[in-house]
Amino acid sequence: MLYLIMGSSMFLFSSMTLMMSLVLFLKEKMYFMEWEMFMINSMEFIYIIYLDWVMLLFSGVVLLISSMVILYSNSYMSEDVNKNRFLYLVFLFVLSMLFMIMSPNLFSILLGWDGLGLVSFCLVVYFQNNKSQNAGILTILSNRLGDGVLLILMGLSLSLGTWNFLIYSSNFFKVSDIKFMGLLMILISITKSAQIPFSAWLPAAMAAPTPVSALVHSSTLVTAGVYLLIRFFNLLASSKVLYWLLLLGILTMFMSGLSCLFEFDFKKIIALSTLSQLGLMMSTLGLGLKYLSLFHLLTHAFFKALLFLCAGGVIHSFYSFQDIRYLGNLVKFMPITFSCMMIANFSLMGMFFMSGFYSKDLILEMMSVSYFNFLIYVLFYFCILLTLMYSIRLFIYGFVSYSNYFVLMEFHDEDKFMLKGMIILSLMSVVMGSSLKWLMLFSMKFIYLVKLMKFMVIYFLSLGSVLIYLMMLKYYILKKMMFYYCYSNYMWFLSILSVYGLNLYFLKLGHIFIKVMDFGWSEYLIKLNILNSFNMLMKVFLGFQKNIMKVILKLFLMMIIIIFVFY
Repeated sequence: MLYLIMGSSMFLFSSMTLMMSLVLFLKEKMYFMEWEMFMINSMEFIYIIYLDWVMLLFSGVVLLISSMVILYSNSYMSEDVNKNRFLYLVFLFVLSMLFMIMSPNLFSILLGWDGLGLVSFCLVVYFQNNKSQNAGILTILSNRLGDGVLLILMGLSLSLGTWNFLIYSSNFFKVSDIKFMGLLMILISITKSAQIPFSAWLPAAMAAPTPVSALVHSSTLVTAGVYLLIRFFNLLASSKVLYWLLLLGILTMFMSGLSCLFEFDFKKIIALSTLSQLGLMMSTLGLGLKYLSLFHLLTHAFFKALLFLCAGGVIHSFYSFQDIRYLGNLVKFMPITFSCMMIANFSLMGMFFMSGFYSKDLILEMMSVSYFNFLIYVLFYFCILLTLMYSIRLFIYGFVSYSNYFVLMEFHDEDKFMLKGMIILSLMSVVMGSSLKWLMLFSMKFIYLVKLMKFMVIYFLSLGSVLIYLMMLKYYILKKMMFYYCYSNYMWFLSILSVYGLNLYFLKLGHIFIKVMDFGWSEYLIKLNILNSFNMLMKVFLGFQKNIMKVILKLFLMMIIIIFVFY
């Protein structure tokens, strides 16, 4: 009942927020509210709420997807002992995201940023086994790097006299300071959005329950870094910074796309596809197209949440079994889940008239008319080809191939609460692309391309289908190239480097400090010297007290004896 109340409330608030966003967009208005909390040394600590159509639109999407996830969790977590604790954690997670979205002040961003990191750690270690605890440690250690850079940025902003990011768009500050702050902002964002070399924690976070994965990988945690760059894009004034951001995004797309082709875990495939789409958003920002990146961020949120919810339904029916090699022929047993997942998969591929088509096709066309070298252009289109290949591979393994599961298992579509969330998100995955296109891209721009480049998506779709078929047919050839298989399957060994690379040395350094300080000189100085001195002093006082009592008792006995003798 608590799930239904909270899900309905979030759905109501999301509807109100989306309507307010439309009103502010049409009237071209924004609202700016300040609350001065206190002042220290001429530095005002002001909490700011900045309401415009971008903030309200993204908040409405977050609340809408959260309401569907909570409605879905009503059935998915029904047998869990701590389902109320799960609901409270999800609510805190959404609240932290809203804190980060609604204010351009670093104080509020820090509250939301740290809240996202801590609550996501609690959700990743929710099942409290060895795998989830390792994944939680990797997640929080990777995100702590970005938190440290955020504190450095707060210190720099404190020296400039304000924590309000909106002021930094003016000409009152040095260009070098603004560029340095933009570089710090990129470092903060790539840790939270899992760009290279901080990509290892995102697939590891799949140890969390599937509804959490749907929420984290669609519109909240991993998109927080992209939203922060979109919101404060004016800090990225240097074209060189944008160029490096483009390279990071393309490399992340390339790495995650290759890893998807060799992965067999159902949830990890969808997580790596999220990583690929985050790289696409970052590379779009590198092109200088912030509203187009926001457009793809919003469309991606719907179909990626739908993908995870469909995957959760399949895993729930398979008794938590996630290997796609044991799936197959699910179109016969789970037709509604199959239909919803095909809509999400087509949107991910950029199929015509799906929501992903409107954003990805426009990004490809803008990339085609940009002035970059040929290698970046080829890599970008090859990453789009990889997206098509792993989407078709997931479709073949899961729904077309012969079934390889056990005979005693019984598969069927889940109950009405799980299906309602999937059906509503399926509808959004179809209509939100065209709706947001008319809402956001209001300025008329004509892009003239030759026929070959205009139909590049169709060519890549055909080529991807042929390549993935040959790859699955001649799989024994890949077995002979085991090093390349492991190289791609282990995300270019980033997961190993993240654990045994920097983190290992810091953990060893901490162990040395504990051994030398806590169990070494500190132990010797505190315990063996100070405590022993206190013990000796206490013994002296205790002995003195004991001696005084002995003297008093002896005098008392002598007085009693004298009284009895003389009287």
